[in-house]
Amino acid sequence: MDRFANRKNIVLLMILAVSAGLVMRLFYLQVIDTSYKLSAENNSKRIEIVYPARGLIYDRNHELLVYNQPVYDLMIAPFELQEFDSTELCEILKIDMMRLRSGIRRVKNPQYRREPFLKQISAETYAVLQEKMHKFPGFYVRSRTLRKYSREIAAHLMGYVGEVDEKMIESDGYYVMGDYIGVSGIEGYYEELLRGEKGQEVLLVDVHGRVQGPFQGGRFDRNAVVGRDLVCTIDAELQEYGEKLMKTYKGSIVAIEPSTGEILSLISTPTYEPSLLVGRPRTENYIRLEKDTLEPLFNRALMANYPPGSTFKPVHALIGLQEGVISRNSSFSCVQGFYARGVSVGCHFHESPLNLVEGIQNSCNAYFCNVFRNIIDNPDYSNPAEAYNIWRDYVMSFGFGSTLKSDFINELTGFIAPSTYYDHYYGENRWNALTVISLAIGQGEILTTPLQMANLAATIANKGYYYIPHTIKSIAGLDTIENRFTERITVPVDTANFSIVTEGMDLAVNGGAGSTARIAQIPDVIVCGKTGTAQNPHGKDHSVFIAFAPKNEPDIAIAVYVEHGEWGASYAAPIASLMIEKYLNGSIDPGRKWLEATMLSRNLLSEQ
Repeated sequence: MDRFANRKNIVLLMILAVSAGLVMRLFYLQVIDTSYKLSAENNSKRIEIVYPARGLIYDRNHELLVYNQPVYDLMIAPFELQEFDSTELCEILKIDMMRLRSGIRRVKNPQYRREPFLKQISAETYAVLQEKMHKFPGFYVRSRTLRKYSREIAAHLMGYVGEVDEKMIESDGYYVMGDYIGVSGIEGYYEELLRGEKGQEVLLVDVHGRVQGPFQGGRFDRNAVVGRDLVCTIDAELQEYGEKLMKTYKGSIVAIEPSTGEILSLISTPTYEPSLLVGRPRTENYIRLEKDTLEPLFNRALMANYPPGSTFKPVHALIGLQEGVISRNSSFSCVQGFYARGVSVGCHFHESPLNLVEGIQNSCNAYFCNVFRNIIDNPDYSNPAEAYNIWRDYVMSFGFGSTLKSDFINELTGFIAPSTYYDHYYGENRWNALTVISLAIGQGEILTTPLQMANLAATIANKGYYYIPHTIKSIAGLDTIENRFTERITVPVDTANFSIVTEGMDLAVNGGAGSTARIAQIPDVIVCGKTGTAQNPHGKDHSVFIAFAPKNEPDIAIAVYVEHGEWGASYAAPIASLMIEKYLNGSIDPGRKWLEATMLSRNLLSEQ
């Protein structure tokens, strides 16, 4: 009996142990571990994203430029599908039967998740579909917005919005597949302000995934927050006019308000209509634009590297004055060029000798070869390399050789070679000013962007300082733009030296015989400018011009590049002067309408 009693006790203990284990496991699952609870809840609720409208973009005069239009994504929940008239649905959506069937087959997570079946249905298609949605169980519509433009202008400056890819999602957890993001221009740089904040609706669903209503009375719903509106710095009228002037040319225009650094106009041509990169045709249009040999997607204003040519001569004048190697009255002769120790640089015919102001007025190559030689072969420095590095520091203080840190995503640096660059090619202490004399006239290894050259014009207009060029004037709900855009950046050149250079640029436009930019004269406005011819190894040289006006209280500084336009006075100077006149006066003087008509009638694209 004792033996059986012991066995009974052992069995009871085993039963008690198993029961205790089950109770503890049950307690753990129901009280401590919430994963099953969450899983059960996920089978009873569905989270739908509510997308906010992007912020609006206005021009500096508060004209609406970029706004939103409603579009609709047709969503599908395959588990909810029932028999429907597939032919009728195809007719409404304007798709074929194969597209309908493949769309249904490819949807993932078919039980509980709605996924896009057809994106960006037009408002017209949606209106027809909405009346007949009851005929197509398992299909739903999600509202979205796409960009719309009041004027087809400023494509490179505004940028575009595109669908996120996996790389974007990995770098920013805010986005999920199917979201849209600003890719370039203002849309890209100010994405976090423009996008707003997504909201959500939590819906109660049954075991078949059918919506029964809000989950817990909408307790967990969250409203979307609309993106912030932006007032950008461009003048829409000026932008449109500039694009009209440049329509048949390859090149760029950048106009800046010197007193603020605000970009008044940024043009790169050939350009494209911004609406081409909106909606369902966006991918097809992008591929077509990308293959276009005229490169309309390439933003020349920020990314093209050109030699500045003679427009760089004012920089050498300022450095020479500051270093004390020349003065206003320094005189140099020119016999149609510069000649020294077997080195020659040609020049056009003009009076000789010239002082500094006259050298700028006449754009004398020989004069600035002498200035550059005085800077680099300065006996105050131990060798030309040391003097060159001092020269390079001055040049880079104007914003060359690096990005200006503007609010553009794709701004490039240009190139100002370090002394080691020449040490590598010629050997250390085996080169001097004559070796690199092409730099004296803005050629050789100097490369700049049109944005940098417009900033140079603004710096001269301000007599020694600039503000970082930027595209945003104000942001809704914020007191100020980024602080760095409101801080002066001063170059290490005395103010008095700028007055001398300004006098030369005034005479270049408004002087007598020998002035290289007389074509840019505007009635009752003193324009200060400098022409340039940027050498081009692949064809005709480029036409370049920088300017600012009015002389004493400048409201606009500008740089114009016309590729293959040869002389600065041929295309760039006339176009710049028309832009200045349009901005300052609102219209073109009747006496200059011939110049406007000439610029509009010529077509350099047909020659390329």
